[in-house]
Amino acid sequence: MTAIGAPAVPTGNTFDKYGSRNPLVRGLMARFQRALDELFDAAAPRSVLDVGCGEGVLTERFAKRIGDGRVVGLDLRDQKLEAEWSARTAANLEFRSFKGETLPFADAEFDLVAALEVLEHVRDPRGALAEMTRVAGRHLLVSVPREPLWRALNLARGAYVRQLGNTPGHLHHFRRRGLEELLGEHGDVLSARSPLPWTMLLVRV
Repeated sequence: MTAIGAPAVPTGNTFDKYGSRNPLVRGLMARFQRALDELFDAAAPRSVLDVGCGEGVLTERFAKRIGDGRVVGLDLRDQKLEAEWSARTAANLEFRSFKGETLPFADAEFDLVAALEVLEHVRDPRGALAEMTRVAGRHLLVSVPREPLWRALNLARGAYVRQLGNTPGHLHHFRRRGLEELLGEHGDVLSARSPLPWTMLLVRV
């Protein structure tokens, strides 16, 4: 799901959670997006890098909210993702395929660097955050599944039972306090949200 220290192929969603007609999923995603909008508005960025952007749903949303400011979505090369990107066009929106440990951008090139549902997938979250911090001029905006709640909810619906509820591709599991401590190594945690079942933090770098 992310271009920094990730497995060789994108991982993560196996269904369209943003377009789901399931009322429970729609309710959860509405809460997620409300929390995200609140923190995004608090950061008030003029430019955004969305690391591990996936299909680009939220990247496109950022581009619409930011006016004419630059927005770049970054993820691993994948034909399905690139097909999704081609359908999302705006004058201020760009998608790039990239794989590597170092982001192809200058220091402090973006006001805000977002990593939404990303850190649980990367081999080295601390190293990935250091690189994101390098290219962030003002803020990081990060969300992860809240553990152990995430795995418990998977088990409750009979999913990934042999993996004890662990979603495929999740290499790390974050409690809110642990995530706050990790991000605190890279800046000041300004605000936190807990839309069930995620943790979301805004950090001033």
